[in-house]
Amino acid sequence: MTEITDQSGGGRGNLPAEISSFVGRRRELDEIGRLLATSRVVTVSGLGGVGKTRTALRAATEAARDFPDGVCLVELSGIRDTRLLVHAVAHAVGLQDQTARPPIDALTAFLSDRRLLLVLDTCEHMVDGVAMLIELLLADCPGVRFLVTSRRPLEVAGEQVFAVPPMSVPDPDAPHDDDARCDSVVLFTERAAAADSAFALTAGNRDAVMRLCRRLDGLPLALELAAVWLLVMPVAQVVRQLDQRLDLLSGGSGAGSRRQEQAYETLPHDTRRHETLRAAIGWSHELCDPLERLLWARMSVFAGPVDAATVQSVCADGRLPCDEIPALLDGLADKSVLLREPGAPVRYRLLDTLREYGEEWLKILGVHRAFHRRHRDHYLVLARRCAASWCGPGQVEWCHRMNAVHADLRAALDFSLSEPEEHGAALRMASDLYFFWVTSGMIPEGRHYLDRVLAVDPPAGPGLTKALRECARIATAQGDLATASGLLERCRPFAVEQGDVTTRAHIAYLSGSIAMLKGEHERSVELLEEAARLHEEDGEDGMGLLLTLAMQGMVRAMRGEGDRAVALLEECRERCDGYGERWVRSVADYMRGLAELSRGDVTAAVWYGQESLRFKERLPDRLSSALALDLLAAATAAAGDGDRAARLLGFSDRLWHSFGLPQLGSPELSARRRQCEVKVREMLGEDVYQSAFRDGGKLDFTSGVGFALDAGPSGPGGS
Repeated sequence: MTEITDQSGGGRGNLPAEISSFVGRRRELDEIGRLLATSRVVTVSGLGGVGKTRTALRAATEAARDFPDGVCLVELSGIRDTRLLVHAVAHAVGLQDQTARPPIDALTAFLSDRRLLLVLDTCEHMVDGVAMLIELLLADCPGVRFLVTSRRPLEVAGEQVFAVPPMSVPDPDAPHDDDARCDSVVLFTERAAAADSAFALTAGNRDAVMRLCRRLDGLPLALELAAVWLLVMPVAQVVRQLDQRLDLLSGGSGAGSRRQEQAYETLPHDTRRHETLRAAIGWSHELCDPLERLLWARMSVFAGPVDAATVQSVCADGRLPCDEIPALLDGLADKSVLLREPGAPVRYRLLDTLREYGEEWLKILGVHRAFHRRHRDHYLVLARRCAASWCGPGQVEWCHRMNAVHADLRAALDFSLSEPEEHGAALRMASDLYFFWVTSGMIPEGRHYLDRVLAVDPPAGPGLTKALRECARIATAQGDLATASGLLERCRPFAVEQGDVTTRAHIAYLSGSIAMLKGEHERSVELLEEAARLHEEDGEDGMGLLLTLAMQGMVRAMRGEGDRAVALLEECRERCDGYGERWVRSVADYMRGLAELSRGDVTAAVWYGQESLRFKERLPDRLSSALALDLLAAATAAAGDGDRAARLLGFSDRLWHSFGLPQLGSPELSARRRQCEVKVREMLGEDVYQSAFRDGGKLDFTSGVGFALDAGPSGPGGS
């Protein structure tokens, strides 16, 4: 999993830390750097296993200082639906668009003034979609450049293609001292020593190592796999067996290793290298134990890194005992078939080339769909558990856990939408992921999947009823109020027919929220009171009632009913504390701050605004953070600190620009923001205001939140 990190000398980004040492490639890195300086689209091409991704990521790291807005990696190997391309890029660059506008419009607007390097990794399975996306962004985002890895070019105007060659191999006629410095020899020697600490390049094995590197054409993946073979046989025997395998490819007679090499080298370069890699992978497969081979095939269903418990859940059965899987995972990792990603727990993943090989075997075994279904069922259960556990103390952990398996959630949903008999699972899974999508800033992706599951015209039943409800919830959050209202009207008769009081309560809550966003406060109050009554009638006092109480408090505050708003929000906060729930609690804190500000208690308003923001710091939910910052700016201005208020306005403005729907589209919230801006301008004067505003807008999220939380009261009323 990638992490947000500060790139050396440049902006922020999400490039992953290198798991193993990077060897050589100095000439290649220099050339890619030169191309990036002169072209906006550079494609790093080459066959599988040649090292495209490692080389591109190292080149991106070295170029980071030239991109003040960061270097962002978008991993595409696990994405099969080209409609998700824009969502994947948006998520990588930190865009949390809230609107229902076309995602490409939101992405273009977000990137239009940024100087950013986008690294699009593994594009060969969707070249046309990637090319179209890049062409659209090139036109309107002049500061964005693209570094692409693909087995074939994109054929985009202005594209510069750099074909990554295999690593340099020893020249049989060169002096021995030069041989040891070849990149292929250095890589093989390092990986062999890592696999077997007793290994070293010596006079006794030098010739065999040199020949091995030549026979493997300097292909990094083949060399890394071969390094592990030394655990079971000496390097000279490895070379002899490779000679026999590759001799079959060239039609040679086996009369001598040098003649075999010469015959093999007469094959076309790409064919030769592809067959070399296939031979290396095939031999590694044969050297695995039968259960390791079986696990390799079954793990090809995973789109991203996974821990041992997940592998046990999906892959274990009578043929592959559950308790043997941890040792098998370590065995495959020791053989360089799996990559270990450090952390707690340790996670394992297959390189794309090895995943493709494993999937071929899964199809040969005739269980391809069966194990994709088992994979889907695992993540279906996980989504259900997330939804059921959300109203509790584990929200942050669940959010991070679901983000870590995001690629596999997508893969499970895509499989469920692939055939009619799987659509019911897609309906349930998409509905259960609402809170994950909204707290992770992926509302448009949630809308994408809910729209897709509704488009397959599922039959009437509880699954359809819930999906309509959750799609209406997302449309409301996007400000697409007409669509949301239409979905609620479609959902309402189903809820009545099915005796689903919970859904009737959610419909009333969402209808009340829509009325609030339209400025229809009296109607909103009526609907929200109905929602609260239905939730209590049904005995549902979890997230539904908590959200209803919070929204009631907000509407009352907007109506100027400060005391009633405070009472409702205090009830909401107490119920949240009873559950250990914090997400709605932080929303209620924000709304309580609004209520306190309307009552004139500036100190309390600041305290509750900071309380709301303090929890949001732990989630990628930037929308609620922006709301809390608007509140803090207004309270700070009311307290007489114009400079601080201007900086907070600048920082919150930066966040709002990543959503596309400032102040949720609410007339009241927008008016409050404008009133605050006018007041602070009057306090400071236009020039001073603009200077402080710009300084606030330069803060990244972590430093901006730190600034907003600094220097506040110790409790409500300054206690």
